[in-house]
Amino acid sequence: MPVTKDYYEVLGVPRGSDVKEIKKAYRKLARKYHPDVNPGDKESERKFKDIGEAYEVLNDPKKKEMYDRFGSAAFEQGYGQTAGTGAGGQGGYQGFGGYSPEDFAGYTQGTDYSDIFGDIFGARTQPVGPMKGQDSQYTMELSLEDAIYGITTQLNVRRDVDCQVCGGSGVSPGSSPSTCPDCKGSGRIKAARGLFSMAQTCPRCRGTGKINPNPCKVCHGSGVVPKTEQLSVKIPQGVDNGSKVRLAGMGGAGIKGGPPGDLYIITKIRPHPFFERRGDNLYCEVPITYTEAALGAKVDVPTKDGVVTMTIPPGTQPGQELRLRGKGVPHFGGSGVGDQYVKVSVVVPQSTPEKARELLHELDKAQPLNPRAKISFQGFRRGR
Repeated sequence: MPVTKDYYEVLGVPRGSDVKEIKKAYRKLARKYHPDVNPGDKESERKFKDIGEAYEVLNDPKKKEMYDRFGSAAFEQGYGQTAGTGAGGQGGYQGFGGYSPEDFAGYTQGTDYSDIFGDIFGARTQPVGPMKGQDSQYTMELSLEDAIYGITTQLNVRRDVDCQVCGGSGVSPGSSPSTCPDCKGSGRIKAARGLFSMAQTCPRCRGTGKINPNPCKVCHGSGVVPKTEQLSVKIPQGVDNGSKVRLAGMGGAGIKGGPPGDLYIITKIRPHPFFERRGDNLYCEVPITYTEAALGAKVDVPTKDGVVTMTIPPGTQPGQELRLRGKGVPHFGGSGVGDQYVKVSVVVPQSTPEKARELLHELDKAQPLNPRAKISFQGFRRGR
């Protein structure tokens, strides 16, 4: 007996789904596993065939009714037919619950899916026209200083450009492309797949509707040649890890006279030994003495713009953060500047002279402090 396939599971929809839900699920999966999107991927090709088969049945109310009653085996050739002896010794047909062979008429006829692919991909019944070239990326490392203030630098980029000999056509000068004999210039052909057929991109002309019998000898028919160019790149202020700087028209060559793609510079910022960047804010840590923390003081602090004097309020606690407004990073692509946050660390001397020890004892007597007064702990009780 043929293996029953769960078409609902194939399309990822529950039983009882209406035609609209089935079509929506099919479009999503067909877009994902279409051979044009996954060239040479056998697994995607198999899944694409399965979802096409499931859609061909569940999208048709009559076929869907048959499937719901008998499963996918109802559509296997010869399934359910047995030779019998009816009245008068004539051969009979043992059908499915009273269904006649006419009920299956047309179930094995080819189904053209070009309409549904037109919704999904824009089925190409005409040769492909001009298309934009492929975008490309380049990762550029920058110092924190360059990221804050911006920089103009030179960059060597190797990319494909239109062949000057054939003008990007890929055809040898003096000749012209010919109509593809397989698809007759449409760019698509019908391919039979089991119980149904579907329109797909012509493999010979790759959907262009044309073949090139006399390819250009310089670009070998591709229409493009590699070229290394030196570009002047301006990185604006405020870029961060993963920021994109677009260089229009500096990507791959266009197709059939289309515009070239774009080049995107992806920035990567090297760590700084003193500053830590979080968004548009800068963070650093500055040590002070316990006298400065207790009495307050003015200390010098490095910033992106140089050293500034910062006021330490009396009674500053270890780990407390003080803010310097406007000393952070300019906002990338907009207005505004972040702040700088200075974390205070109190440094305690490792050794104390006798005179200092006496003064500290006097201070302790004059200003007694128990920093552990609020700690209350009775210990753990061992369970019995």
